Amino acid sequence: MSSDDLVFAPNDDEPVAEQNPSEFSERHPAKPWKVVIVDDDSSIHEVTKLALNGFTFADHEIEFLDAYSGEEAKAMLKEHPDAAMVLLDVVMEHDHAGLEVAKYIREELGNKLVRIILRTGQPGQAPERQVITDYDINDYKEKTELTARKLYTVVYASLRSYRDLLTIESNRRGLEQIIESSQNIFELQSLTAFTEGVLEQLTSLMHLDREAVYCHGLAARHEGNNFPILAATGEYADLVGQGVDALSPDIVSDFHDAVSTGKNIYREDRFVGYFMGSSGIENLLFLSGLQKTTETDRNLLELFTRNVAIAHENMHLHQDLEKTQSEIVYMLGEAVETRSKETGNHVKRVAEISKLLALKSGMDETEAEIIKLASPLHDIGKIGIPDAILNKPGRHTPEEFEVMKQHAKLGYDMLKASKRHVLRAGATIANEHHERWEGGGYPNNLKGDQIHIYGRITALADVFDALGSERCYKKAWPLEKVLDLVREERAKQFDPKLVDIMLDNIDEIVAIRDRYADVYSEAN
Repeated sequence: MSSDDLVFAPNDDEPVAEQNPSEFSERHPAKPWKVVIVDDDSSIHEVTKLALNGFTFADHEIEFLDAYSGEEAKAMLKEHPDAAMVLLDVVMEHDHAGLEVAKYIREELGNKLVRIILRTGQPGQAPERQVITDYDINDYKEKTELTARKLYTVVYASLRSYRDLLTIESNRRGLEQIIESSQNIFELQSLTAFTEGVLEQLTSLMHLDREAVYCHGLAARHEGNNFPILAATGEYADLVGQGVDALSPDIVSDFHDAVSTGKNIYREDRFVGYFMGSSGIENLLFLSGLQKTTETDRNLLELFTRNVAIAHENMHLHQDLEKTQSEIVYMLGEAVETRSKETGNHVKRVAEISKLLALKSGMDETEAEIIKLASPLHDIGKIGIPDAILNKPGRHTPEEFEVMKQHAKLGYDMLKASKRHVLRAGATIANEHHERWEGGGYPNNLKGDQIHIYGRITALADVFDALGSERCYKKAWPLEKVLDLVREERAKQFDPKLVDIMLDNIDEIVAIRDRYADVYSEAN
């Protein structure tokens, strides 16, 4: 086929569909649409580009990529997974080269988004009905019927389909982030993931470029405009965790105006949304690439701003509840330590060391946090031990030691009925932190993996810190002496893997001990 086969109708220079800029909201300059021309006839490449000269869709131009054989096409599409469209010849180096490319795109590359338009000068080689049935192509054209007008229509419709598929895919990813983060919504990390998912949803629904920022915080804690950036996309992604002062002055100025007036702000190319929750949490949302917004657009933006702000407020209330529970647990642990004439910092050190050992052993952040919150309850059962035995400065008699050992079972009985994860973990830790890896511990003479990992971790953290701390019945041991005992009790009292983790990370553990040092110990 020659360039003469592409017939230009008298009105081919007129668009076949009205390109209303307000119809599409991808108005901000961005990457062009990639269109791959696959044909072994160089004149087809030339006439295709000529026919589409000056073509734009949603204010984005076309970038043409040329391949002259099926093998070249495969390599090019692997290198450019973001190609929007393929104009694909059927007969090239062999009769079905184009069909093999189509199959390669869909099956081997797994690319379901790129639009494939099959162009053939020999329709008998690839009958339309069979091709449509057997191959996941999007349109089939004989070269003799593909005038410039029809080519324009095909490309326009295909790019519109590609754009809408990208929107659906982006929405799917955003929903996945929101659903995944909602499983552990009380964690700051999940709060960030939730917000990132919302930003992706919003920018996709509005067909905006992906530059967006979400900030929030308590109004009483702010000085000026320094809201922390909770989530951001595009060029702002690296600013998460910083204050809004890290943004450009014009955006900061808009934020200041939004906070001052308590209203959303619409500019020619951007939007700043503002919402304050009932508990005083302020939220700011910045979106770029916004122009000529309709009433529907504004309603959507304001609805998102309001609902996400409410979601964040609920998350913070949940976080406050979690923090309150954590403080109560610490207070209980400290009360036990105070009664046994030890400082409350012991439970803080055991908690932090336990979390570090948990993380280093491969636990995820959520489970490690549970161990941190539960470990202060390891000696809660000492509440039931008489003062004369609990605070005896010398060695216990065998009878006294039997009474002392009861604190493990007492602590377990106090906590076991709870349905809360932290308190149930505390029950396990209280009951098993005096078991021994080789057996012979109390109260149940467990051994090895029979001892719950929570108990094994807390046992090592507790002994390490107790030996290195001053007590009413002993002086603090020097670090090397403590480590010598830990090494000696490897695979005896303690889980050998946990001992190795402790020794490999001793600098971090010592830093925890120093950070929560006992004032009493330093004064004596």
